[in-house]
Amino acid sequence: MNDQEEIWIQQARSGDKRAFSRLVEAYQGPVFSLTYRMLGNAQEAEDAAQEAFLRAYSNLRQYDPSHKFSTWLFSIANHHCIDRLRKRRVTWLSIDDNPVLQNLTGDSPQPEGSALRRELRDEVQRLLEGLEPEYRTPLILRYWEECSYEEIAQIMDLSIPAVKSRLFRARQQVAKLYRESQPATIPPHSGDGKRGRTGDRATRLVQFTAPLASA
Repeated sequence: MNDQEEIWIQQARSGDKRAFSRLVEAYQGPVFSLTYRMLGNAQEAEDAAQEAFLRAYSNLRQYDPSHKFSTWLFSIANHHCIDRLRKRRVTWLSIDDNPVLQNLTGDSPQPEGSALRRELRDEVQRLLEGLEPEYRTPLILRYWEECSYEEIAQIMDLSIPAVKSRLFRARQQVAKLYRESQPATIPPHSGDGKRGRTGDRATRLVQFTAPLASA
């Protein structure tokens, strides 16, 4: 937290609405990014972001300055998004430039350019829809918001080992859901030693989970 931000927080806690407006300006981008990836709808994400800021303003006196303000704000936005997800149970996420997407490409010829990007984005979206919010949240915070384990633990009110466990289980579930979504091709242990395109792509997902399991 920089000195200017600390001054704004102190002023806002004293009832200065203009100071809180400056905090909103500073964090509206990151908060909207989180709510959009959680909810997948721009209008609903905007509403959720606004509600998160309203709740933050109403509860400013509960903020602990020993923690990062952004972490506290993300926690409020995340809990609100989870409440919304539990009501509708279905979400679409924006999947751009992330490790999961990069590991879904296979060796066979693929559509070029934007067509490939849409295909892969939709494929990952379908997989993430199969995850419960408690597993979807740490994936988004880790890979899209680039939060540390410590920050995720604070946002989700979990211990760091619990965060790592949820991330590991989430990656396992993504790999399992992917394998189950694919039609059968060549069996993994067939005589010619080939796995086929489905096996290759599923393996890439499994390989993606392995390096981070013990991180």
